[in-house]
Amino acid sequence: MVTVSFPDQSWLDDVGPVDGITPVVWDPEGPVPDDDVEVFVAPYMGGARSVEPVAQKPSVRLVQLFSAGYEDVLPVLPKGVALANGAGVHDDSTAELAVGLALASLRGIDDAARDMTSGSWTAHRRQRRSLADSRVLLLGYGSIGRAITRRLVPFEVSVTAVASRARAGDDLVQTVHGVDELAELLPQHDVVVVIVPLTDATAGLLGDELLGALPDGALVVNVARGPVLDTDAVLRQAGRIFFALDVTDPEPLPADHPLWSAPGVLVTPHVGGMSTAFRPRGVRLLREQLRALGAGEDPINVVGHG
Repeated sequence: MVTVSFPDQSWLDDVGPVDGITPVVWDPEGPVPDDDVEVFVAPYMGGARSVEPVAQKPSVRLVQLFSAGYEDVLPVLPKGVALANGAGVHDDSTAELAVGLALASLRGIDDAARDMTSGSWTAHRRQRRSLADSRVLLLGYGSIGRAITRRLVPFEVSVTAVASRARAGDDLVQTVHGVDELAELLPQHDVVVVIVPLTDATAGLLGDELLGALPDGALVVNVARGPVLDTDAVLRQAGRIFFALDVTDPEPLPADHPLWSAPGVLVTPHVGGMSTAFRPRGVRLLREQLRALGAGEDPINVVGHG
């Protein structure tokens, strides 16, 4: 039997019994349990701080996250402990937000919401770019990138996929371009949706040079991680091109930060995964992971080790 800790009783109840699994509850804000926990399920949105108590439990061999991103957790992971992320859990929710942000910015919904406070009907009444007929570049073509593409295709857009390296296409795109082609691809696109993981290679990837390659009036939607965009470059380009940002650098964004008032910038507070779609997909992932472990199989979604 594999002893698995859940962050609270509700997760244990929702997942239900799994063959080969002994469930316990371990709230990382509380005392360390006496049980020899082997798999630690971290609370959603807990970040690295919620994983730190694992260091007090040498029996733990796997930490399971609900988030797709994990760059902040790896440094606090004890040596030899594997880390599994929540790949797939947030695909639908984040894809919805990416398309929503694109529509809101392109059609001026953010301006209309601001005008409501003054009861203004005509201040921003002008022709806007439609998502239809737009040329959209997906920067990042993993599971979330594909989920975004599936939602974009019915809007009658053309989609260009870009990943870390070139590869063959799939049922949604004819080919996947390499990131080394970005400089020549960007001038041909109206909308860029960013959904790459934050790594040494992607930190600051979109700075003055690449943002400057976009045509006037283009839109950049970031649902990845804030540091993928150079914030100073965003502020310099704001007004020439538009930005819809669910993630920022720094984060949370201070109340006096210039991004709040920069022209053509729409900000949401990192809510890509925070929808009703999260819980059932999180439960589904845990059941799949625990079924594998209970059967003596290797864990899924392993992204690194301490």
